[in-house]
Amino acid sequence: MERTFVMLKPDAVQRGLVGEIINRFERRGLKIVALKMVHVSTEFAHRHYAVHVGKPFFEGLIKYITGGPVVALVLEGTNAIEVARATMGATNPAKAAPGTIRADFSLEMGRNLVHGSDGPETAAAEIGLWFKPEELIDYGRAVDGWIFE
Repeated sequence: MERTFVMLKPDAVQRGLVGEIINRFERRGLKIVALKMVHVSTEFAHRHYAVHVGKPFFEGLIKYITGGPVVALVLEGTNAIEVARATMGATNPAKAAPGTIRADFSLEMGRNLVHGSDGPETAAAEIGLWFKPEELIDYGRAVDGWIFE
């Protein structure tokens, strides 16, 4: 099983889309193993988005992500990173496939509702940044045998 980090950004929270977005990941078969709502500090936002330091959009990104609460979660499943990213859709909502979160609920790249890890190393780093090991819950679901081989 693979794990990935997903963040529902302030626009998702403010627009009341948290339940709808989480539902899409669960309907795909991904399992939530950690979940919390937090108000991101500027210092923490700089740590999360460190790869973007110096880019023209960096300061706007920090202001946006600290502008309201976010929902952070860890999802688990076969190819969880790829499946979560496909469920979210392209970063630019105008290019996202119909039926994806971004295509269905957003119009602009700067307000694209969700963030998801882009690879195994990023997922491990982001999960470690956002969650303590004891916050990750290992459990079985009765439905798992119908989802995973």
